[in-house]
Amino acid sequence: MSRIGKKPVDLPSGVEASVSGQTVSVKGPKGTRTFTATDDVTVAVEDNAVTVTPRGKSKRALQQWGMSRTMIENLVTGVTTGFKKELEISGVGYRATMQGNQLKLALGYSHDVIYDIPEGVTVTAPKQTEITVEGIDQQLVGQVAANIREWRAPEPYKGKGIRYKGEYIFRKEGKKK
Repeated sequence: MSRIGKKPVDLPSGVEASVSGQTVSVKGPKGTRTFTATDDVTVAVEDNAVTVTPRGKSKRALQQWGMSRTMIENLVTGVTTGFKKELEISGVGYRATMQGNQLKLALGYSHDVIYDIPEGVTVTAPKQTEITVEGIDQQLVGQVAANIREWRAPEPYKGKGIRYKGEYIFRKEGKKK
C-alpha cells in the first residue's frame, strides 16, 4: 500500500481542479498546468481535494498510484507558489548577467556562454555571482538549472564552478611534492 498515494491532494483557496478522462487540469493564480495519468489509476475531485486510487492490485498500478498523486501535488504547488532553484557562481572572473531573454555567462572560456531561456521559466541574476531560476513547472525549472550548471560544474580541488545554493562540494587534496 502506498502511504503517499492514500493522502488526498488538498486544493488551497483560489485553485480549481478538473478531471476529464485521465487528464487533470489545475488552474491557480500563477497559471494552468495539466497532467495525464495512466490507465492504471482513477483520479477524482471531491470535497475540495483530488484523490487517486489504483485500479487493481497489479505492481504497475501500485507504482503509478503514488507517482500520480505526487505529480498532481506538484501541479498544485506550481500554480500557487511556483518552484525556485538558486545557483551560485564561484571562481575568479566568473560572472553572470542578463541580456533580454538570454543569460550571458563568463566562465573562463575564450568566449562568453550565451544561454537562451526557454518559455515558462524566469531567470534572474540579482548579483554577478547568483542566478535564480523560477517557474510553475518543476521539471522545467530543474532542467534549466541543470543545463546552466553543466557549463562549468564545480570541481573538487578549488571548488570553482556553478553550484546549487547550499550544495556541498567534497574537496580533494592536491598533489604532494
